[in-house]
Amino acid sequence: MPSPHMPSIAVRRALAKLGADLREARLRRSLPADVVASRAFTTRPTLRRIEAGDPGVGMGIYAAVLQAMGMLDGLGALADPASDKTGQLLTAEALPERARIKRRKASAPDNG
Repeated sequence: MPSPHMPSIAVRRALAKLGADLREARLRRSLPADVVASRAFTTRPTLRRIEAGDPGVGMGIYAAVLQAMGMLDGLGALADPASDKTGQLLTAEALPERARIKRRKASAPDNG
């Protein structure tokens, strides 16, 4: 079973792909590692860990690297409810088959 110290293989694969993609984006932009690290307020060794997909690096540092390369916008859209197909399906399945108007209960006469 995965622990906080050893994430699942799916998480490790996703982070490895993200790291490789970030490295490729940095190289396509012809940005040296020290420039990106400086813009992200981190160190070259930390950037190297990010590009390797290290799950021990905080998400904030990943976000700072994305921002340093002008790619931060995509991060905010990751869990956007409009893109959540599973959530939309579950919501649709929970809808009642038909809508009914709730009737008010008749109140008891006042014996005052």
